[in-house]
Parts: sequence; C-alpha cells; structure tokens
Amino acid sequence: MAEPQSSAIVSEAEALRRGGKAVLAQALQDARGRSLALLDAYTAALGPGLRVPCTPELNPPLWELGHIGWFADWWLARHPQRHLGVAADPKAARSPARQAARGVDADALYHSSEVPHDRRWQLPLPDADAVRADLAASLADTLALLDEAPENDDGLYFFRLALFHEDMHAEAAMHMAQTLGFDPGVRLPQVGRAAHRTCSLGVDATTWTQGRSGPGFTFDNELGAHPVPVGAFEIDAQPVSWAQFLPFVENGSYAQRRFWSAPGWIWRLSGERQAPRHLRQTPQGWEQQRFGQWEALDLSAPARHLSAFEAQAWCAWAGRRLPTEAEWELASQQPGFRWGEVWEWTASPFAPFPGFTPHPYVDYSQPWFDGRPVLKGASAFTVPRMRHPQYRNYFTPERNDIVAGFRSAAL
Repeated sequence: MAEPQSSAIVSEAEALRRGGKAVLAQALQDARGRSLALLDAYTAALGPGLRVPCTPELNPPLWELGHIGWFADWWLARHPQRHLGVAADPKAARSPARQAARGVDADALYHSSEVPHDRRWQLPLPDADAVRADLAASLADTLALLDEAPENDDGLYFFRLALFHEDMHAEAAMHMAQTLGFDPGVRLPQVGRAAHRTCSLGVDATTWTQGRSGPGFTFDNELGAHPVPVGAFEIDAQPVSWAQFLPFVENGSYAQRRFWSAPGWIWRLSGERQAPRHLRQTPQGWEQQRFGQWEALDLSAPARHLSAFEAQAWCAWAGRRLPTEAEWELASQQPGFRWGEVWEWTASPFAPFPGFTPHPYVDYSQPWFDGRPVLKGASAFTVPRMRHPQYRNYFTPERNDIVAGFRSAAL
C-alpha cells in the first residue's frame, strides 16, 4: 500500500463503509460535533447573521447547516422505506418535517434539488440558534433510528449516506473559510509527508478492474466493476510540488497561449490570472495565504488551489500529461505512491461505469455526467473516513477554491 498514505487510513475508510451500528453511531456523533464546531467558528468570524457574498463557490452557511439536518431527516426520520437501502423509492411520501411545528417549511428551504443556488440568499432561513437546536434534534432522531435498524447493508445504507454527506459539507465549509479568509478552527489528522523527491514510478501494462463490487456502502458512481486495459506508463510518485510548478509561473507561461486549452485560455483571460490563487511573490520569496494569513510558501509541498486548466497548462509546458482515472488507481497500489494532501485532477471525464443505475439520491451523480473531470485522492480538509482510492470526486475545471493539485504522467 502507498506510503505515507498508510494502509491504516485506507482501512479506516473501508471499515466505515462496512461498519456496523456501533461504528456508525460514533462517526455520526463525530460528524455532527464537527459541524457544530464549524458553526461556532463561522459565527465568531461573520457575526450572528453569517452573511457571505453570493458567488458560485459559496452557499449561505445557515443554509448549508440547515441542509445537513434536513438531508438526514429526509432520508431517515421521514422516509418510510429507509430499511430498503438502494431499493427504496426516492419519491415515497415523507412524513412532515419537525420544523413544521415551528412554522418552518424545511423542504422549501433546504431541498437542494429544488432550491436554486442563487435563491438561497433570499430565503427566510432560521437563525443560528434554531439551526443548532434542529441539528441536535436531528442527530437524536438519527441515533434512535439507527439503534432499531437492521444491521445489514440495506438497513444501514441511508445512515452511511447521511454521514458521508455531512462529511462532504464539512470539507466545503473548510473551503469556504479559506475563500473568505478566516480560520475555521477545525483540524484533521494529516497525512505524513516525507521529503519531496522528484521521482517516478513505472507501471507495467495490465488489465485493471475499475469500479466497486461486494459488501459495504458504495456510491452509485463507483458501482459497475469492469476490466480496463491499461498500457505501460510512467507516473509521478507524488503530486507536483511548488518547486516544480513555480518555474512555469516565473517564466511567464500564464501569458503564453500555446500552453493553454481553448477554454483554459478563456478562463485565464477572464480573471487576468498570472499566478495560482492564494499566492503572491514578495522580495523575500513566494507566500501563500492560509485562512487569511500570509506565510512563507513551502516549496516541497504539493501545489494546490489549482484549476484543471492550470494543471493541463503546466503539463503542456513540461511535456507531460495528466493520468487517467484508471492509471491513478492502478498506480496507487504501487509502493512509493503518495497521496492524500491534495485532490488530484485527472484526464478522465466524470462518466457512468457500465450498467450505471442511480441510487435513491438520484441527483448525487447523474446530473453531473457532463464532461467535468474526475479528481482522485483526498486533501488535508478531507475527513479520514472519506479518504478512499476508489472514491470519485468531480468538480468543474475552473474551480480553484478546492484543495486540488495534480500529478503528471509521461507522454
């Protein structure tokens, strides 16, 4: 298994996907504690109204937190077929939301599939105290239902889904704090990093089985185990570092059209970008902004807050390429392959595996099979139980608010 992304961390993610009720109960409480800690940090930084600008990268924090509680209730406390797992009818009639007793229409506020992004800033959202109380009540309901649930994959499916959904929103809250420039106060166990070495791994041609099968929880876009022929290739043992990326910046390559794809060049021009986000050059050297504070850049660290366009342009400049999703997964099994500090852009579009059928949460994957790239790995903001080499992340290529970098492969 990869070093230093140890087998213990991967095992933790796999154990949670297969874990029983006791493991789930502890994880659900841990996730809710993190959400409430983030609420406290956001309140301290932004004031009781928790107002943020309306931009494509952000959501109102009170909406994000209310949505977490609503999501758990929608699929657990209010869903009459929760025990059926992936066979549950997503359109089954729900019982009323607990907020109805207080005159709050939770579905009209928090149903992400029906409430457009920009409209969330105009909603009459409950205040922080009400959201905090509802999150506590929601967790109590969830744990009580978990205690009674069948201890099998069907019976635990929606509890696992609600947990991972909350973990994803916790990571989004970390991204938002970085974007807004304040410290969220939450720290996660970090993946250890050895001294950076510019080295590559050679991987022999083989047939790789991509996609999951077997027991435990699986996201719908991971299902469909199928053989993928992979030719021999050479790939970086670790993500591209700042020491490797900065010569591209310092040589003025942001202004050289020949390195950029057509959409990448439009993106570069649209913001008059000359360097990666959160980076600046001073007489003392390069600095990076971290939660609103400028600090000396660690040149050995993986380059981060890069769009897919920047990753592609660096590869064109360096005479390299992005690996495919299958190549990344295959290489991750090699000794010396290190991952877990940044999400990594790949050359593969986010697309369904053979035989894809959406799970009851039909909007998790299916609407996003639109050509956006797959990202693999995990970042410093990713909860350890989410760090799994088969997990498929997907963002549009212009996004540089997320902790994303890349590794390269030989042409």
